[in-house]
Amino acid sequence: MSTPPGPSPASPPPYVPGHGLLAGRTAVVTAAAGAGIGGATARRLLEEGARVLVSDAHPRRLKETETALAAEFGADRVAAQPCDVTDEAQVRALYDTAVRHHGGLDVLVNNAGLGGTAELADMTDEQWHRVLDVTLTGTMRCTRAALRRFRDTARTGGHRGVIVNNASVVGWRAQAGQAHYAAAKAGVMALTRCAAVEAAAYGVRVNAVAPSLAMHPHLVKVTSAELLEELTAREAFGRHAEPWEVANVIVFLASGYSSYMTGETVSVSSRHP
Repeated sequence: MSTPPGPSPASPPPYVPGHGLLAGRTAVVTAAAGAGIGGATARRLLEEGARVLVSDAHPRRLKETETALAAEFGADRVAAQPCDVTDEAQVRALYDTAVRHHGGLDVLVNNAGLGGTAELADMTDEQWHRVLDVTLTGTMRCTRAALRRFRDTARTGGHRGVIVNNASVVGWRAQAGQAHYAAAKAGVMALTRCAAVEAAAYGVRVNAVAPSLAMHPHLVKVTSAELLEELTAREAFGRHAEPWEVANVIVFLASGYSSYMTGETVSVSSRHP
């Protein structure tokens, strides 16, 4: 009698339930509106018991996200604050809101980033600076403000904070039309390493994830079907990642299971050579 075939490697695995890994902690997630990695991360953090402040530069989408998550997990565990990470005042206000609504800050997930496609020979200064300002400098602004708060908290014996940055495999791999984005994401990796060395002095960990291809509606809007098909074909499993699969790794890095990891960038990819 033959054994029925198992699930195809091209099919996503079953969704992983929460295990209370972040119970009692407060997390801030940037660019968390919508169905991308940020939104999936906010949901996973809530499923793991955290209180979450979601943030985004798009107020309407952010409000929709807050309303949906509050209905599912409780309004006492979900708050929202619009934030443009290129604006220092808005970044500082983000953490003030976390303290006001949830009593503090334990985890920061820097998910905000901006892509685009342009050949370097035709790229304008404005295109270059815009991607760098959101993706790299925005991550620096949010990290800097969080580290100042974590340092002060450590001095009073509070929780040791954790920062998880969203980088990209493009920070390692060459891809035509992505010079600005690749440079920004490689910068996020270097920022992660340097910030981790400095923050270790007060017990704070800083790590990053580097996804390859996580499919979500925004990516479909800004990337051609031909390129998505090509990139998917390069993945060892023959499929793209689900945003929640990237979020799972972010949860791991935010939790006590990674207590001796800092300065690392973890590839979330099945891509073969």
